[in-house]
Amino acid sequence: MAKQEPSIDQWLAEAKTDPQAAQCGMYLTHNGVTRATPKKQVREGVEGLGEVKAVEFSYDAEGVEAAIAEALTWEGVYYVRVWLNEGVLNVGDSIMYVLIGADIRPHCIDALQNLVGKIKNDLVVEKEIYA
Repeated sequence: MAKQEPSIDQWLAEAKTDPQAAQCGMYLTHNGVTRATPKKQVREGVEGLGEVKAVEFSYDAEGVEAAIAEALTWEGVYYVRVWLNEGVLNVGDSIMYVLIGADIRPHCIDALQNLVGKIKNDLVVEKEIYA
């Protein structure tokens, strides 16, 4: 793995001391991990690609910062933190962590889904390397 993974326990402890913490009634985390099953097989049912042994991963850092800033404008969202890995990631390595703090469950769930979707669909480049 190219980068040291953060501690989610530490992230949560820090989030709960943030000036906006009193507004948060829920925190959700996402940990995306490199998997052996090819993305096209999982999402599109394409067979015969082989097994993934690693992923070359990079991202648009400025775009991620802008996405974080935008997420903080969404209804009920008071805390956002994102970590993205980079380089060649083996199966089982973490690709990303996202932490969202929001006032109520629907806002938190929607924000996590929307932010992870924005990052994965628009701001990262993933090239699967097959075994």
